Amino acid sequence: MKAVVITSPGDPEVLQLQEVEEPEIKDDEVLIKTEAAALNRGDIYQRQGFYPPPEGASTFPGLECSGIIEAVGENVSRWKVGDKVCALLSGGGYAEKVAVPAGQVLPVPSGVSLSDAASLPEVACTVWSTVFTMSRLCPGETLLIHGGSSGIGTFAIQIAKFKGAKVFVTAGDERKLAFCNDLGADLCINYKTEDFVVRVKEETEGKGVDVILDCVGAAYLQRNLDCLNVDGRLFIIGSISGFVAELNIAAMFAKRLSIQAAALRTRSVEEKASIVKEVEKNVWPAIMSGKVKPVVHQRFPLGEAAEAQRLMESGNHIGKILLIA
Repeated sequence: MKAVVITSPGDPEVLQLQEVEEPEIKDDEVLIKTEAAALNRGDIYQRQGFYPPPEGASTFPGLECSGIIEAVGENVSRWKVGDKVCALLSGGGYAEKVAVPAGQVLPVPSGVSLSDAASLPEVACTVWSTVFTMSRLCPGETLLIHGGSSGIGTFAIQIAKFKGAKVFVTAGDERKLAFCNDLGADLCINYKTEDFVVRVKEETEGKGVDVILDCVGAAYLQRNLDCLNVDGRLFIIGSISGFVAELNIAAMFAKRLSIQAAALRTRSVEEKASIVKEVEKNVWPAIMSGKVKPVVHQRFPLGEAAEAQRLMESGNHIGKILLIA
């Protein structure tokens, strides 16, 4: 089979489509013939040498895919050959076939194409496990999403609105802000021309938001705390601005604030299976009802993974970028 290989740490051109051995499945795994894989920021970090796959995982990039099951392990009962599925991966999505634990597999939701389904597992599992499971966003509360036009952001807007929350977003240009507004965002803030702390305080009569989903990290840490409501929760899922920040913790005492952070890739197989089960129960109905839809910006052939990652690094996309196997 063919797979995209990281030939050495570096720029996108180190991604090369090569002939490799097919993966062998374990008793609790399935083999998926890949239809599509979706890009995630972690793929870029892995290519650069900063985000190695967990022990035992495929060395090929790719944290989510869709396709058709080609083989099942001896201990797998739910899935059968021919099933159309999508899956949360620890790696290996940029390939024509991938082995994945059966508990990390989801059925393709009705109304979603097989290829577009590749855009769902990572964002759905990330948003559900952070915003809803750990930060406990409730109906009537307000969520602030940094990077509202990203794959995570476009999904989070839709599912938060579906669950009855008010949604604020930040993004860097009017085109992206307009798209977020069309998805249902209640307040869209251009972080290049506006102070998001000031805008949040204006819109909430000085109270602040209840939950923040942040991919920026260090540069926003203090400002995020400044615009949280009493009992507010900040959840950090990325740190594109760096990892080290100085923090005045005084406000945390007065407002009983919480800071949380998590990565999905490094969680155990058991934890991932539990998250996937909750996503199928709580998120999949919203997708099947048409209330939450995949947002796919562009599709590239598998052999053009370098071009696809260049687009992601440019920041000019809205939603997800797919590789078609």
